[in-house]
Amino acid sequence: MNADDFPTPDVEVASVEPETLKDRIDAGEDITLLDARMQSDYEEWRIDGENVTSINVPYFEFLEDDIDEDVLDRIPDDREVTVLCAKGGASEYVAGTLAERGYDVDHLEDGMNGWASIYETVEVTDYDGAGTLLQYQRPSSGCLGYLLYDDGEAAIIDPLRAFTDRYLEDADDLGVDLRYALDTHVHADHISGVRDLDAEGVEGVIPEAAVDRGVTYADELTTAADGDIFQVGDATIEAVYTPGHTTGMTSYLVDGSLLATGDGLFIESVARPDLEEGDDGAPDAARMLYESLQERVLTLPDDTLIGGAHFSDAAEPAADGTYTAPIGELVAEMDALTMDEQEFVDLILSDMPPRPANYEDIIATNLGQNAVDDEEAFTLELGPNNCAASQESLAGD
Repeated sequence: MNADDFPTPDVEVASVEPETLKDRIDAGEDITLLDARMQSDYEEWRIDGENVTSINVPYFEFLEDDIDEDVLDRIPDDREVTVLCAKGGASEYVAGTLAERGYDVDHLEDGMNGWASIYETVEVTDYDGAGTLLQYQRPSSGCLGYLLYDDGEAAIIDPLRAFTDRYLEDADDLGVDLRYALDTHVHADHISGVRDLDAEGVEGVIPEAAVDRGVTYADELTTAADGDIFQVGDATIEAVYTPGHTTGMTSYLVDGSLLATGDGLFIESVARPDLEEGDDGAPDAARMLYESLQERVLTLPDDTLIGGAHFSDAAEPAADGTYTAPIGELVAEMDALTMDEQEFVDLILSDMPPRPANYEDIIATNLGQNAVDDEEAFTLELGPNNCAASQESLAGD
């Protein structure tokens, strides 16, 4: 049954906005969620948290007039329950069905699609370069981006297509000219916003080393080679070639203070090496990643901040709420960064998580080989990013 086909409940059901639910979770409030999606969707991607109790009962269990008592017994009747689904139609119906039976329920407006629309901005207060650095955070998928602004100019690193208007509005609110939109690599988990921003007058930048993967629009954008400098007010953004996750991976050193590493290094893990060349090419890519980390990243000063393009549930935010950490701290806490090459390669190949959902279609779209509309693009990138190697095997004791 399509979500739009669900009948309107006979009782009025309150809805909760995704941002409100996120605020309640962040505040430490105990939250009980009834996820009415199919079990396979639930297991792949759901709302979690230390203070979140999540129950999965697919919507079809509530379609009969006589709901099985075993189903109702699984749903707490001593607290408020928020029902959610993919887009909000099934959850409103399920919540209404439960409300008719005396349960204290509401439902999540727009479902997981609404959850995926949350995009927060946090200032990186430990950044000590020129200007101000903000980190964009998308909690549904763990995607991170960076907005640097200084002296009337700004640049965005790893923008998402779904939030193109947001970047332009934020720049306008800050009174700055969004000058550059830079990608670290050909992403496999979300649709890049670089081309859309370029179409709006922002200078789009992609790594020169990524062009050979089959980028169809490279001649329309600026390409960044190792050592290239982009000026933003009095701040500089330097391209640092760091292949491994992909052959074109390029990090950006933001005014000598923060290295935006894309998917090369995260604060809780390192990149997975198999998304470009598959399992057969993963060992060589892992060796390339080791060399990049040891010779290009870990040679920077220990107080240089690392800011990846993603965070996972295993990541602990810094005191300022950003997912950043000094290099010295990561070396002390992540065993993978102090291993020899063969140990490193063996470790990250030993426990690879599932590949990101729709990653082949997303890569083809980001290469310009597939054309998708905004709704299709948004749907393609729903779900976890899975661009890191297993956190359990890489972390220290």
